[in-house]
Amino acid sequence: MTQVKKFWPILTGTHRYEKTLSTRGHGQGIIITAPILSYLIETAHGRILYDVGCDYSKIADDVKRKKFYEHEGFPFGPPTMEEEQRLPNRLAELGLQAEDIDVVFCGHLHFDHAGGVCEFCGAEVHVHEKELEAANALADEAYFKEDFDCPVNWRVYKGDYDLVPGVRAIETPGHTAGHMSMMIELPKGPPILLCGDAADLQENLEQEIVPGLCWQDREDMALDSIKKLKHLAKETGAELWPNHDIKFFESKNRFPRFFH
Repeated sequence: MTQVKKFWPILTGTHRYEKTLSTRGHGQGIIITAPILSYLIETAHGRILYDVGCDYSKIADDVKRKKFYEHEGFPFGPPTMEEEQRLPNRLAELGLQAEDIDVVFCGHLHFDHAGGVCEFCGAEVHVHEKELEAANALADEAYFKEDFDCPVNWRVYKGDYDLVPGVRAIETPGHTAGHMSMMIELPKGPPILLCGDAADLQENLEQEIVPGLCWQDREDMALDSIKKLKHLAKETGAELWPNHDIKFFESKNRFPRFFH
């Protein structure tokens, strides 16, 4: 029986870029606005955050922004993130503090998913072992080693596993070496299957188009993960949630209200 009580999708910022970053080989010249999301899961055993967005200081500070975002590696520039969108401030709207988060689950360690990890130094931080290796090796330009210049209480895993009854980590490599999705069983209604960046857009799922960035160009691995998610959704009745689809997010946004 699930021990999930409540679930919130939380907008922590947005990023504008060419669609090809989400759909490999498709969307040249089309600029999209992508939500940068975190997901809060309240369970009988504590609170879990799936992803923690960007490090606000690297966007707000002129010197840091130039170093991390204003160069050839980021042709579309930095994300947009307001002070109020920092996760501790979002949590405060719910009457919570950073210390109330027990587990940070990083779907992967790119800057827009794990940059905010230093806001939660007291929490366990779950990550796939291959993902931590890739981040340490700076396998692509979306890993910022400075995101982890703080005490991080790493918990390293591999494969599918249950965090608590009703919250299951799903191994979906391809976009990155150790990418993880998450299945959440709500008290009522169908489960929610957070795709993470295994599927940015509904188009990735419907047309089985892999993400623009694939680890070591392993399109086959990324496609296998999309098929795995679709098979799991069919098997369980879960609803697939793409991670950077603004239209989809707006259809689900209830904050500060929650799903239950």
